[in-house]
Amino acid sequence: MKAIAVAPGAGVPEVVERPVPEPSPGEALVRICRVGVDGTDYEVIEGSHGGVPDGDDRLVLGHEAVGIVEDANGTPLEEGQYVVPTVRRPPPGVETNEYFERGEPDMAPEGEYVERGIVGAHGFMAEYVTSPADCLVPIPTELAPLGFLVEPISITEKAIEHARATRSAFDWRPESALVLGTGSLGLLTAAMFTETLEYDRVYCLGRKDRPHPTIDIVERLGATYIDSRETLVSEIATAYEPMDVVYEATGYAKHAFESIDALAPNGVAALLGVPGDWEFEVEGGRLHRELVLHNKSLVGSVNSNRRHFEAAIDTLSALPDWALAEIVSGVYGLSELDRAFPEATAPVATPGPGSTAGSDDDTTIKTAVEFEDI
Repeated sequence: MKAIAVAPGAGVPEVVERPVPEPSPGEALVRICRVGVDGTDYEVIEGSHGGVPDGDDRLVLGHEAVGIVEDANGTPLEEGQYVVPTVRRPPPGVETNEYFERGEPDMAPEGEYVERGIVGAHGFMAEYVTSPADCLVPIPTELAPLGFLVEPISITEKAIEHARATRSAFDWRPESALVLGTGSLGLLTAAMFTETLEYDRVYCLGRKDRPHPTIDIVERLGATYIDSRETLVSEIATAYEPMDVVYEATGYAKHAFESIDALAPNGVAALLGVPGDWEFEVEGGRLHRELVLHNKSLVGSVNSNRRHFEAAIDTLSALPDWALAEIVSGVYGLSELDRAFPEATAPVATPGPGSTAGSDDDTTIKTAVEFEDI
């Protein structure tokens, strides 16, 4: 079978031949249809994140997938059923651990899991994959063409759940939200804030010049676009309004601290970006006081579990068709890898001074690789 793999640091993914996997007891064989491409894939490609399975020199990419059950192999799944696979699995040689037994692999610490297509385990960017049945989430046929968006939406489902949990001790009724970043995750989250969570006022921070498709999407959603080159995150509370929720999806380390100033009293910021090492000065004492005296909160969030995938499927069905069509820039076959991975031929920029939310001139938002038409 064909798969898309990379030697981390090589800079360019390539099509390789791999044997069709055989499902073990409790596993199903899945015929993959589409796999999304996101920023984590580029980090793996450039070698700044992730790692190959033990004993291998390449990693099969892909953690955002949708496929069809080819062989149910005695599991409760039905052959011909569309499914979306979750990402985390127990480490090699370990059948399970307490986090997986509780259904909370997303809360496992480093070393207690591998991630398909990211670190320690081959991904879903192949014609066939196997997976334990409880890691395959059924999705309605009508949603299958965009099923690869379930995984990123699930990331926001978890982040919002954890943000709410930090406010659960009192009657918290958020009305305003700020999304930092206008990549595909940021735009999907903005759509969730405006369409399903129905926040009254939503803002999105980026660094794009008009005209730009991401700005068009933000404004058509009814949100307000903020250019980070004109207004710093720490100035947003004064320039616009204090925010009940800040959702950070840039990996720009300063935003974690600037978000404290952007928050309204009782507000919470969810941090999802993963920055590289970068030392800089902050007003530690003042920011500490802001957190304490105004009941503000910062929460980090990574990965998601089956419950979040199930919620994400419901959310996907509720998001506007036009928004999803605009966010997905293109779906490409194996002969068009250069279009599926438009940034893979050049080094991926590492966020640092002067950078906040992605490229200035890139108009590609979200791509996917197609193995089989849906």
